[in-house]
Amino acid sequence: MKDVTEWSEQDVLRWLCEEGMQEYCDALGGADGTALLRLTEADFRSPPLKLVSSDGGRQLLERLETLRIAAHIAAAHRNGHLPNGHSNGHLPNGVWKAEANGAPPPPPPRLNGVRHEMVHIPIPNASASSGPVTTSSSSRSHFPSEWGKTAVAFLYAVVCFVTTTVVISLVHERVPTKEHTPPLPDKFFDLFDRVEWAFSICEINGMLLVGLWIVQWTFLKYRSIIGRRFFFIVGTLYLYRCVTMYITTLPVPGMHFKCSPKLMGNWEVQMRRIMKMIAGGGLSITGSHTMCGDYLYSGHTVMLTLTYLFIKEYSPKRLWWYHWICWTLSAVGIFCILLAHDHYTVDVVVAYFITTRLFWWYHTLANQQSLKETSQSNPFSRVWWYRLFQYFEENVNGIVPRNYQLPLSWRLSHWNRNVQYSKLEVH
Repeated sequence: MKDVTEWSEQDVLRWLCEEGMQEYCDALGGADGTALLRLTEADFRSPPLKLVSSDGGRQLLERLETLRIAAHIAAAHRNGHLPNGHSNGHLPNGVWKAEANGAPPPPPPRLNGVRHEMVHIPIPNASASSGPVTTSSSSRSHFPSEWGKTAVAFLYAVVCFVTTTVVISLVHERVPTKEHTPPLPDKFFDLFDRVEWAFSICEINGMLLVGLWIVQWTFLKYRSIIGRRFFFIVGTLYLYRCVTMYITTLPVPGMHFKCSPKLMGNWEVQMRRIMKMIAGGGLSITGSHTMCGDYLYSGHTVMLTLTYLFIKEYSPKRLWWYHWICWTLSAVGIFCILLAHDHYTVDVVVAYFITTRLFWWYHTLANQQSLKETSQSNPFSRVWWYRLFQYFEENVNGIVPRNYQLPLSWRLSHWNRNVQYSKLEVH
């Protein structure tokens, strides 16, 4: 059994990988076991640990505390006496030591005539393995994959997307003609003339952001948890959009719109139109979106904003240049929506507001264990999707780390048995 204080730099790096905290490998690359045990909260408030920690070092410090306890007990056994110099038959915190002859420990003392029962605290067995003390099973239980739940979230998003397309087809039949009801006045339209190619730039930026997010998501270690968060949020946003554009049908924002003719109840042609729009991703650049009426609120703004929020949330802080590139793509794309006069300004503002609030609310609930329980003191438990949120997040304990690994690392391990984790050097 190798004591933690005897760990080499390689032992520390191996332990970090086994615990799923590869983001600390560069920052702690020169630390041995003794230096690892000396880490405190203050170390995570300054570089380099501040740049790679997503939770202020909370998870790492919790596991270091387990290592300290195990090292403390191992030192006591090695020296033949109890820690902290206690030789009167009991350990600190009221844990009594059994007698050498197997006799039961003495009864707990009485204070003021009341017997105070001692609390038994289970301590990990420091000699359970021949290598460094790890809690790999505990780490895995904190963030279980649960791909079945991810599949449920994906199906929920698909149903919401299809429902949105059907509602757009229904709303299209109710949109007043531009000759009968001209576009509403809009302050942005007064300040900027229409640029015809601007909406194509918006959709290209949107496709770039979606592509970047898919690639990034593929290399995330906890992609199943993060994936179902994305599917649930985007599905809910499009479900809200169904409601807003159905109850309030706005006239076209500009006289340049060329809407498809109304079908007047011809469901066969209407279904073909719906399928064409789904196949084309609802993009004008693919020629699949020729219907009008889906203005309040902007679906393009939803995707431009949401993909940027997920990219930034689940990528290392040190990649600030990557964040700025994605922010620029998102901001330029949203500006081009308005510059093309394809949405009213209120459509974009409402879309941005609802998207950011739902994203922040969901992650606030997911990152706080106390908010995952239904109670009078938790107003979030009254929202209609809270039960679904509990189903998705009930087994996720703590903030999901920004850890990366190759998606097929289990195959690579057969080629190189000495590598336990195949990881990207991104922190």
